[in-house]
Amino acid sequence: MSRTGTTQKSRTVETDAGTARITWLPAKDARLVLAVSHGAGGGVEARDLQALAAVLPARGVTVALVEQPWRVAGKKVAPAPRTLDAGWRGLWPALTGAGLPVVAGGRSAGARVACRTATELGARAVLALSFPLHPPGRPEKSRADELLGAGVPTLVVQGGRDPFGRPEEFPAGGHRIVEVPYADHGFAVPKKAPPTEREAMDVLTAAVADWLDEVG
Repeated sequence: MSRTGTTQKSRTVETDAGTARITWLPAKDARLVLAVSHGAGGGVEARDLQALAAVLPARGVTVALVEQPWRVAGKKVAPAPRTLDAGWRGLWPALTGAGLPVVAGGRSAGARVACRTATELGARAVLALSFPLHPPGRPEKSRADELLGAGVPTLVVQGGRDPFGRPEEFPAGGHRIVEVPYADHGFAVPKKAPPTEREAMDVLTAAVADWLDEVG
């Protein structure tokens, strides 16, 4: 059971990139699905993904936690972007199977995948958690074109001290950005920072829930 009492249901899905896994946290009388994937350095146990899974079903949003094939296979290094995109495309029919609008999302590398494929797949919107705007210390290696090219309503939730791109570094465009003060790329906050980790997650989940009310 999840922390909200919602029953989790997992299933595997075959894609051109290998076997992926979806863990469903269904909402009663769901009005949309939020499908979110992990980054290149971790899985769906990430604090932000788990916080959303705990909160959103009570707000009428079914959450689908997506594990990319490389992660299901136990590999430690993510493959090339085109392979990540192929895995996401292969999952999409399972995500849309209930006939509900799907908001595509993810954290870090997963956010990039969602942005790159949103228009092609017909996503209602994109949720980009800790979007890696550039490699740490390399602002000239910008990935802003991926974010700006999503082509659908996009919410970026970014830590205030994320070395992959602080909120003030993001270009203006067709996206909304919400800052989680003091948080790093994994939304961890220093022990002496004003917000606790719980408060930081409350900022994140409230912003996402309110935005989903608008788009869905």
